[in-house]
Amino acid sequence: MTPPLLRTVGLRAFSMASEAYKAGSVSAAYVTCPNDTVAKDIARSVHPYEVCEVISVPIEQGNAPYLSWVTDTVPE
Repeated sequence: MTPPLLRTVGLRAFSMASEAYKAGSVSAAYVTCPNDTVAKDIARSVHPYEVCEVISVPIEQGNAPYLSWVTDTVPE
């Protein structure tokens, strides 16, 4: 049996993944970029605010075939 809080969080996560975007809600998009400069340029070009939130999250683990593909595809 799933604890109520965990069930609620799981249902909300599924709902967020399957719903259409609603204006005013918070969302995140992950884009594979060759470096921080390109990532910031892309984020700033599509962001509606004067000061956009640009954060960096290190990739420490992942699907090995995907990480190999990224390494082979994205120039340094």
